[in-house]
Amino acid sequence: MKVGFIGLGRMGKGMARRILGAGHDLTVYDVVREATVEFAAAGARVASSVADVSKDRDVVLTMLVEDASVIDVAVGPRGLRDSLSPGAIHLAMGTYGVAAIRTLENAHAKANQVLVAAPVLGRPDLAAQGQLGIVAAGPPEAVRRCAPLFQVIGRRTFEAGVQPESATAIKLANNLVLGAAIVAQAEAFSLVRKYGVAPQVMYDVMTDGLFAGAPAYKGYGKTMVDETYDNVGSPVQVGIKDANLILAAADLARVPLPTLDIYRDRLLGAIAHGDGDRDQAVIAREQARACGLE
Repeated sequence: MKVGFIGLGRMGKGMARRILGAGHDLTVYDVVREATVEFAAAGARVASSVADVSKDRDVVLTMLVEDASVIDVAVGPRGLRDSLSPGAIHLAMGTYGVAAIRTLENAHAKANQVLVAAPVLGRPDLAAQGQLGIVAAGPPEAVRRCAPLFQVIGRRTFEAGVQPESATAIKLANNLVLGAAIVAQAEAFSLVRKYGVAPQVMYDVMTDGLFAGAPAYKGYGKTMVDETYDNVGSPVQVGIKDANLILAAADLARVPLPTLDIYRDRLLGAIAHGDGDRDQAVIAREQARACGLE
């Protein structure tokens, strides 16, 4: 498959390596030129622009963090809309808002192109191992055409429907549940600490009991116990970005989400205390401050 890839950050690099390693014809582009060096050495073509990365591609995959970035890449001058061939697919795999996905879908439809939204579930280490979850939505034939890429990037694809925004709704709802889990763990650890119990004991109870085998509890919980907040899987700044997207989606659909308010406030507190670049598990530190432990 002829694939273009835009966005070689911590998640994108692992995904692009998997695609190239599977033998696909890969062209890469990133505004940070240094990010493309290893791919050139491994046999990928390095594009000079968005228009260049789109040339003769069946699919162009974007793995960008912000809504504004993916919209600019897609509908800005000489962006994907102006450069992709009719019938080509824009495969949007970052976490974006509902409004952004609607903008992309409409723009590509007017150019006789196709949008498939396929946000991923997991952290950079899983991206490198091809073990991400993928939530895909879009026209069925287009989703089917993307299946070879999903197979090398992920462990499982969850098909969410024919409207790209359906995948967005699933991803944002998933992140809401994850945020609630992080907050709940932080509160639990602060409670046992108040009674003089080591957090490790609570961690063992959680991960060998109610939440045995649950990656969110094992991963974030361990980071909280060890206080290794500088080993960043998902930083606070990304968490607040996603929390704001969840809030916007809830507002559009008129859905109250009181749990989101707590999660978002803890993230804002972490940013205010200078922890914005640390892992989201640092919410445990915010909770500890709230109850007088720090």
